[in-house]
Amino acid sequence: MHRFVYQTTRYARIVATMMAREAWTDERLDDLSTRVDAGFARMDARFDRMEARFDKVDERFERVDERFERVDERFDRLYQLLIQGGVAFGVALIGLLAALIGLIATQL
Repeated sequence: MHRFVYQTTRYARIVATMMAREAWTDERLDDLSTRVDAGFARMDARFDRMEARFDKVDERFERVDERFERVDERFDRLYQLLIQGGVAFGVALIGLLAALIGLIATQL
């Protein structure tokens, strides 16, 4: 029996809460609408500020991209210099070998 009383008491509380929530007047609804609109306006302002921040970040990334392009150009020049040096070294080595062969051939 005690359990039944406890359940009906809980049910009565739920119904009382629901009845209180159903008592929405036009004034309360207008107040809620105003608060919701104000909340969305604040959220819109925050999103606008965040978009401005993202625009600044995008500008920074563009500057970083430009710097990387300059670094890439420097690496390309270095690679070209290494290739030219390697070719020059190879030609010098072949010339030295030809000179040595010529020297040896004249001494025989």
